[in-house]
Amino acid sequence: MALGLSPWALLAIAIALEVAGTLILKLSDGFAKVHWGVLAIALYSVCLWVLSSVLKSIPVGVAYAIWAGVGIVAIAAIGFLAFGERLGLSQIVYMILVVVGAAGLQMTTK
Repeated sequence: MALGLSPWALLAIAIALEVAGTLILKLSDGFAKVHWGVLAIALYSVCLWVLSSVLKSIPVGVAYAIWAGVGIVAIAAIGFLAFGERLGLSQIVYMILVVVGAAGLQMTTK
């Protein structure tokens, strides 16, 4: 494994990079602030590089479901806390379902 880390640790790093990239993309103001946009692209690029290493050990469906699901919940929480974006009850319920689905996929994959 890259850097001597487990695939699950690398998946956590990929998630953190994706969330950071999305946060920075928001700060780019639609690429009006080019430096933030370029940084977002760099973070996404490193994220995908790390994720590609994860896919050597974790099935793609499981890795992607966890990566996307945790990323969705994390960025929605950051949007709520940092940018005052609203989250309705139905949105929260659907995010919980995403996490449950990703966890279920992982638990039932051999």
